Amino acid sequence: MTQHPRPVQEDFCSLPAPAASRSYPGRVFQQHLPSMRKVGAPSGMGALGRSGVVLLTYVLAALELTCLFMQFSIMPYLSRSLGLDPVAFGHQQTVFGVLQLLGGPVFGRFADQHGARAAFTLSFLASSALYLLLAAACVPALPGVALLFASRLPGALMHTLPAAQMVITDLSTPEERPAALGRLGLCFGVGLIFGSLLGGTLSSSCGTQCPVIVALVVTLLGALLSVTCIPASTKGASAHTQTTLPGKPKASVFDLKAITRLLLQPGVLPVFLVKVICGLPIGLFMVMFSIISMDFFQLEAAQAGYLMSFFGVLQMVIQGLVIGRLSSHFSEGALLRASVLVFSLVGLAMALMANVFHFCLLMPGLVFSLCALNVVTDSMLTKAVSTSDTGTMLGLCASVQPLTRTLGPTLGGLLYRSFGVPVFGYVQFTVNFIVLLVLWRQPVPRKMDRAQ
Repeated sequence: MTQHPRPVQEDFCSLPAPAASRSYPGRVFQQHLPSMRKVGAPSGMGALGRSGVVLLTYVLAALELTCLFMQFSIMPYLSRSLGLDPVAFGHQQTVFGVLQLLGGPVFGRFADQHGARAAFTLSFLASSALYLLLAAACVPALPGVALLFASRLPGALMHTLPAAQMVITDLSTPEERPAALGRLGLCFGVGLIFGSLLGGTLSSSCGTQCPVIVALVVTLLGALLSVTCIPASTKGASAHTQTTLPGKPKASVFDLKAITRLLLQPGVLPVFLVKVICGLPIGLFMVMFSIISMDFFQLEAAQAGYLMSFFGVLQMVIQGLVIGRLSSHFSEGALLRASVLVFSLVGLAMALMANVFHFCLLMPGLVFSLCALNVVTDSMLTKAVSTSDTGTMLGLCASVQPLTRTLGPTLGGLLYRSFGVPVFGYVQFTVNFIVLLVLWRQPVPRKMDRAQ
């Protein structure tokens, strides 16, 4: 098969607009699954078929995120029961963020080299180890504080969502990639709503250890499904050839040069910087949201939970349904500019809000900007690199949120104590307005051939 070179992306807002309409054969639910690559497509999909693998990928992502939010909902109470003060709780949260920050690119490289099955299995086994250590920390006869901090260590390899993004990227065409990645927002919403609900309900009725044990069982089930149902590799034959060139030694998973090399490819670094810079202000606000909801909005714990559930529902609808429809009518560059513009306007409104009702009015615009930024930049970045490097690229993207969680408690706390809640809105408006001006000064997009 003759291989065509991947087109070079000269302008990071110049990707062609996806086709306006496309029809799919089959049942109704299969219309929402992405079409598969035709060039160099993987053949070992097993009995599930390609659509079945994509559907299972969504299910595995939803299971992992549900368990993750179950953990988040009980961690403050578990830490308090072990005698940790808020400072120590912040330290263990920072440790978790740093480990995920360092582990994201390495995990992505591992996924590129060893395939989707190994990546999913490794992530679910790491999650199982974390929940096992948490369950042991709940036993009074064991050193709970030491086990609690030790449970953060497997977090370096807990990257089921990037693994799911890699599979979706490998098995979807470039035109359909934004919509396909956007549907992972449904998984995130399901995990946020049901994970928080189950974590609070099970811990209240059966004790703190109960949701941890449930999460342990679910992640072991996820590892079993990964081993038995996920194909060994979802990358095409061309990608396999690129990673196994004759006479060239296989690069290490920990090869930092190979990881950073991706950021220096044409069109990658500008998009990655937009993703980091535009997401940092709202990330600082979300890190401090639990304190803001108590001090500024004067919400009880149950009311704050309802507000987060509203956030989850909005994300399910916007990222799972709205972004996909918009991507079929507008170019990714236009959606990126729109997300930054709405971020700026929402930031200015956040600086002026006075109560939780005002914040609820702003949440649809806030969620749209956040979802559009993440989906569009992930799609653009995976198109800018070769098929054999999509996992590593998504691993780099997955490190952005842990970076915010690492810097957020210190920087966000300093801003909040010094200037109050309005400062987050002013920072968000200023940063995104500057980025918007830079994006608008880009040259007129030129038509490019569609990616292979």
